[in-house]
Amino acid sequence: MSDSKKCPDFFKEAVSIETQRIFDTCSERDCISELPVCLDPCCCLTECMNIIKTRCVDVSRVCIAVNPVPFKCGYYSVDITYTFDIKMDAYENSCTEECYPLTGSAVWNKRVILYGANGDIKTFSSDERRHRDNKDDCCCKVINKPKVTVSVVTPIALETKIDCKRIKTASSCEPILVKGIYITIGLFSVIQLTRPVSLLIPSYDYCIPGKECCSPAESPCEIFSKLDFPTEQFFPCPVDEKLCSCEKEDEKGSALCEDGADNEFFDESQ
Repeated sequence: MSDSKKCPDFFKEAVSIETQRIFDTCSERDCISELPVCLDPCCCLTECMNIIKTRCVDVSRVCIAVNPVPFKCGYYSVDITYTFDIKMDAYENSCTEECYPLTGSAVWNKRVILYGANGDIKTFSSDERRHRDNKDDCCCKVINKPKVTVSVVTPIALETKIDCKRIKTASSCEPILVKGIYITIGLFSVIQLTRPVSLLIPSYDYCIPGKECCSPAESPCEIFSKLDFPTEQFFPCPVDEKLCSCEKEDEKGSALCEDGADNEFFDESQ
């Protein structure tokens, strides 16, 4: 139990605060098929490489642009550009263990339309960082556009392959056959549109913690001596001897395993 003092539970006064209110939000499940991978300058895809495997994919950068939707008051188009960093291993054939590490990146664009309320006003503050990008031509720009927040989890590499496709380049008028790496990525994301608003909330009082901050006075060896010996790491139990995680059904000690099988509760006093 925490040693902090209990905060008062009685209503003291109503106070006004400024916070970010979520006006619109959406959750996305995107399957990005056959996204071309641009290899780093230090990497090269040779003709002998025929098999590719992805080690990890990560979102390294997200660029966001917000613009009002014409003739639809209060709605905004959100253009999101994802940059993925990809680490791969290339093989000459499936029977060899020798691999060639490759790194590259891929870019993908997405657009959503969300409601962000109509706030065509200019807000000036002592914090100049908000308006640093709006100093030039400020008469034609809306300073207080809604704030966009994009939250993503670690992407999932669904498929990576080496393929030859016809691509039109700047040096040739006709499309030429180019060997490249293409990846299919699964991406979960949540996009929110928020605005600063003033809200009236009940205020109770300041809550001052009563717990004192303390550092361990014991030596590292004393702390280590209190740890349990990891017997299961040296002598792992077979599968049939592992105990299933059970929950007590009643005070008598009967339990039910997670897979639905009944287990008898073992009484240590017997």
